[in-house]
Amino acid sequence: VQLQASGGGLVQAGGSLRLSCAASGSTFSINAIGWYRQAPGKRRELVAAISSGGSTNYADSVKGRFTISRDNVKNTVYLQMNSLKPEDTAVYYCNADLFQDGSTWYAGDYWGVGTQVTVSS
Repeated sequence: VQLQASGGGLVQAGGSLRLSCAASGSTFSINAIGWYRQAPGKRRELVAAISSGGSTNYADSVKGRFTISRDNVKNTVYLQMNSLKPEDTAVYYCNADLFQDGSTWYAGDYWGVGTQVTVSS
């Protein structure tokens, strides 16, 4: 499975961006796809995930502002980010085949190249 992420950039606080993650290869085997982010000096954290059936999960810090969706025909997952804050600044990574065990999510084996999101105040 190969993942191609795009859509990052520089935006002012309160603005919006949409990230895209296009999957190719053996996509039929993928369960959930999600977005992680990593800010300088911080751990990589799960931002949002969507299962093959469309169930979604969000970090508390982005609930109500970010929306994850998927187009199964195009094998693409989107992350719509609204009301962006400077603390959303990070490198965002697409990840495929995440799974959940109880309340804990575990990253899958497939990663896209990160895309930088910078939110200015």
